[in-house]
Amino acid sequence: MSTATYTVTGMTCGHCVASVTEEVSALPGISDVQVELETGRLTVTGDAAQDSGAVQGAVEEAGYALSPSAS
Repeated sequence: MSTATYTVTGMTCGHCVASVTEEVSALPGISDVQVELETGRLTVTGDAAQDSGAVQGAVEEAGYALSPSAS
């Protein structure tokens, strides 16, 4: 298992969290997605190292952005 943490900007409510969770969860190989509204923290766990570009694309599809300091 591999875990990566990012920071999502622009979320303001539970619906935002659900949208990000749904889009990122749909990526291949993802086994768990945790999103914290208060901090914007996005934790992604999967079978292998996550493609940051794919995670960014999923977050953008949900209508939000990853902060430049995502790791």
